[in-house]
Amino acid sequence: MKALVVAEYPRDALESLAAAEGMDRVLLLFGPAAGESSRIAGHAKTYSINSRDPEAVYNSLRRVYDDEKPDLVLGVVSKNVKDILSRIAGVYDLPMSTEVTEFKIEGGKVVYKRGILSERAYSVEEVDTPAIILVNPRIYKPLDESPGEPITLEPGASRVKSLGFERKQLSGVKLEEAEVVVGVGRGFKKKEDLKLAFELAELLGGQVGGSRPVAADFKWLPEDAWIGISGKRISPKLYIAIGISGAPQHMSAVLGSKVIVAVNKDKNAPIFKLSDYGVVADLYQFIPVLIKKIKERKGS
Repeated sequence: MKALVVAEYPRDALESLAAAEGMDRVLLLFGPAAGESSRIAGHAKTYSINSRDPEAVYNSLRRVYDDEKPDLVLGVVSKNVKDILSRIAGVYDLPMSTEVTEFKIEGGKVVYKRGILSERAYSVEEVDTPAIILVNPRIYKPLDESPGEPITLEPGASRVKSLGFERKQLSGVKLEEAEVVVGVGRGFKKKEDLKLAFELAELLGGQVGGSRPVAADFKWLPEDAWIGISGKRISPKLYIAIGISGAPQHMSAVLGSKVIVAVNKDKNAPIFKLSDYGVVADLYQFIPVLIKKIKERKGS
């Protein structure tokens, strides 16, 4: 069996390569990180494309797909990978499944488990190969880097002409890799109050992310700090949700956390049903005390 791994970031590539252990593996790494492909090319035959244009990458990927004829196309869930592989699925009439948490190959079929209903339930399904499978991030332990010689591809032609670029405001932080994440929600009254969350995160060696209203609607945080099924999926060792009610779209993206701590003044907030620890308190009273206690503990 041959697996074609498609990834935008080195860590995603190393996770996908680990997921395809035991298979003949081919890797296509695209985007600016393609320049780092030599760090991991020792694990698989590796193609690199220095482009993030989905159509350009798709056109190059078609050539790789035709040459390699894989049984499985594999990747980690992300916006660009979904875009590119959905085009491959349409052209080659391949079944495509996303948000997969585990899979195996049995008798020429892919048997996999994936979340449904905002991951309030799971479904076990199977499809014939060839197929496309996108796994959730942080499910598989990434392989160690292994130096090798990649094959550089020129981006395929695109029918879209770029007239200009406007850089989005981004935090530059990969929440998916953080071991501690402090989540902020509508319980915060104004943007300036988020300094409480940032101070707490700094004390714990973590990062700050936000629910949809905070990151997407109010834009108090950059887009790449949005936690949710339309934003980032995270699996930290500790997730502290402050002022977050616990909507399914948010919780489905954090259920991979080892420990979830919720702070909310509404004792009936849905998040308490899915948390390991819950604190019913006004965040403006509780978080300063928590910060003080952590500082005292660190000082001792």
